[in-house]
Amino acid sequence: MGDTMTPARDDAPASTSKHGDEAAALAGGPGESVTAKTVTINRPRQELYDYWRTLENLPTFMDNVEEVQELGGGRYHWVVKAPAGAHVEWVARITQDVPGETIAWETEEGADVPNSGRVDFRDAPGGRGTWVTATIAYDPPAGVVGKIVAKLFQREPAIQARRDLRRFKQLMETGEIATAARNLRQLAEEMD
Repeated sequence: MGDTMTPARDDAPASTSKHGDEAAALAGGPGESVTAKTVTINRPRQELYDYWRTLENLPTFMDNVEEVQELGGGRYHWVVKAPAGAHVEWVARITQDVPGETIAWETEEGADVPNSGRVDFRDAPGGRGTWVTATIAYDPPAGVVGKIVAKLFQREPAIQARRDLRRFKQLMETGEIATAARNLRQLAEEMD
């Protein structure tokens, strides 16, 4: 009768979807390696989006991001730690900004690590807060060898995305990030 059926879609975040190509398509820009991670945070979607959208806040919970500086016109300069004490830099531009829902970016030509991605904020089922999904596509320097080296030094984006989302959750739910690090004063108190 002319009716066409479209395949059923699940409502899972793209990173956990049964349709594996969705995460890669969502990143939308340069990058041969794709990673996507999701965390549920017990805070309102708009609050999480607002904090993340102020990109200068990212170093507060992203361990390898040293600085994000606004250049104007939706462009930002990033300085990020790399393996063996090195640093990489790039300029990225916001390619999509849907308040309360999505922030997407893509690096400009000449980036040390070409990358693109998006962060999506969705209401979690049952009033359980917000699903925050980070999808990142990137070209590791030196290809596969560079990716292996980055993993060895715990600087590989898939590892960092999981850790950074966990820290974001801690910061937004408790106002602080738990750490085992001690400062000199604490060490001196322990020695007394």
